Amino acid sequence: MTICEIEPRSGAAFRLNAGQMLKVIDPLGTQVSDLVAYAAGDVREVISNGRTFDYEETIALTTGHRLWSNRSNVMLRIDEDSVGRHDFLLTPCSEATFRHFYPEHPVHRGCFGNLAEALAPYGVEPDAIPTAFNLFMNVPVAADGSLKVDPPISRAGDFIRLRAEMDLIVGLTACSAYASNGGSFKPIHYVIEA
Repeated sequence: MTICEIEPRSGAAFRLNAGQMLKVIDPLGTQVSDLVAYAAGDVREVISNGRTFDYEETIALTTGHRLWSNRSNVMLRIDEDSVGRHDFLLTPCSEATFRHFYPEHPVHRGCFGNLAEALAPYGVEPDAIPTAFNLFMNVPVAADGSLKVDPPISRAGDFIRLRAEMDLIVGLTACSAYASNGGSFKPIHYVIEA
């Protein structure tokens, strides 16, 4: 079993075959990882937060829930989750995000730019990057519908394990946004299990 590391504020993309498990680990704690997925046979089929919320009837996705595609097919199933707090509402951070929310900091290409670079060899264009399933991201939604971004509750070694229900291309990041990660940037580990 090989543990792969995504360096702070960077991303990776890889193939995940049907039946394989993807374990994403927060090795140091309080670090978000943006996950996107595409059907390996046709990257126009992509993970969909709207379809997922509709079919799973919740925005609080954890063990036992499925992640659906824009074509209403199950892409991934959450088999194990030691955190139980993730976000599927907010889009990957980008240069525009940094200009909007962090004008006092240097502009960074963010998860969007990192995903675009990592996914390009698989034929995924930037405009095809959807809302990500933001692993470990803590986005409370108030009764009036307002939301905020709090530091993740994940601790060192926390993880989520997802089973591929079809052959996939997966993009994964170590998030670059200040608020998402409690103001610091750390690596993300992942393992592909047969």
